[in-house]
Amino acid sequence: MHQYNIMNEKSTFKLVTGISIFVFLVIILLQSKLIALFPENSVIPGWVFFLPKFNAILNGTCSVLLLISLYFIKRKQIEIHKRLNISTFILSSLFLVSYIVFHATGIKTTYGGTGAIRTIYYFILITHIILAAIVLPLVLLSFNNGLKLEVKKHRKLVRWSYPIWLYVTITGVIVYLMISPYYTF
Repeated sequence: MHQYNIMNEKSTFKLVTGISIFVFLVIILLQSKLIALFPENSVIPGWVFFLPKFNAILNGTCSVLLLISLYFIKRKQIEIHKRLNISTFILSSLFLVSYIVFHATGIKTTYGGTGAIRTIYYFILITHIILAAIVLPLVLLSFNNGLKLEVKKHRKLVRWSYPIWLYVTITGVIVYLMISPYYTF
């Protein structure tokens, strides 16, 4: 039985690593335009231009759900905590798909702020991007441990994944609010 659990953990870790690498590569390939969902010179559907706002709404909702989830787990209401985290996970997955679709269009926006606010914007953006890449495998592993009711492993990992995930969702909204005035679409 013990050997099965070790193999299962190894398989889970390999799957999480594979998913994380795949998502990272897809984003890199789309950003570099090595692959495209929309052929060059094609008309971009109108609904695509709503995606940045939609993504900010998803991020904001995830931030609120993560905070409410923390509230309920502190009160030992595990079932509510679990449902909130499943909802947050689903919304974050929807965000990831929406983010990939939008960035596959090749639409670029340059931040137009100057002075100290420009430095603040790029600090927030860069930390957001780096931590978003880091948090995916942490969330997947935390989620897996939580669903398997491996509480000690879950708690140990959530000490890292939760604040990073919360930071990424909050800064996603902040980045949108700061760059949206410079959208030209």
